[in-house]
Amino acid sequence: MESSSRVVIYLTRHGKTILNTLDRVQGWADSPLTEEGALVAHDLGRGLKGTNFVAAYASDRGRAIETARIVMKESDNHHLKLEKLAEMREFGFGKFEGEYNQAVLKMVAKAHGFESIESYYDKTSENNSNIVIDTVHKMDETGMTENSVIFEERLTAGLDTILADANKRGGGDVLVVAHGMVIHRIIEMIDPSKNLRIIENASVTKVIFEDGAYSIEEPGNMFYVEAGKKAQGGV
Repeated sequence: MESSSRVVIYLTRHGKTILNTLDRVQGWADSPLTEEGALVAHDLGRGLKGTNFVAAYASDRGRAIETARIVMKESDNHHLKLEKLAEMREFGFGKFEGEYNQAVLKMVAKAHGFESIESYYDKTSENNSNIVIDTVHKMDETGMTENSVIFEERLTAGLDTILADANKRGGGDVLVVAHGMVIHRIIEMIDPSKNLRIIENASVTKVIFEDGAYSIEEPGNMFYVEAGKKAQGGV
């Protein structure tokens, strides 16, 4: 998609949830923010104060919506209408929803002949979410999961929607609250060299569209959270 204006998407992971705390798989399944998760969302919002977003989006999962509303209020962007975008929903893990994260990752690794996902990444020099996505898709006989092609098509459609709306507004900064696998895959789609093994809760990855092309800046940045803590008088 071509763009006549510069668009900067502040792609943010939601705050920490109950299932995150329990180290359970949380894709299409949902759980509310913990007290810690809400606090870090407040920190993020304070850190973003002065950033005047032209639009705000969240995936249609409650944890993303809750995070976005806190961030919008704290950053003085509460006048915007929060748009819920199903295309930014997390990858669905099918029958593995609610399982322990490490148990699922170990099954993925063993399917490729490794004892752990870390050893797989270390020995293959690969850090690609498609490894998990396509392996889970093959292992889930319920048919509820997406493969990597369908997942990427969904995310591309979401980005197209966000970009088209921003262009109508003359470009600018856009808040998008989404999920870990979503952020990993978007980074990989645009610039695989910028991918990280871990995308922290409330981190910000800047997705920039300018001169007809996407780029990634500051992947997984916690700067805004830290700035918000300092503004509140924290360490």
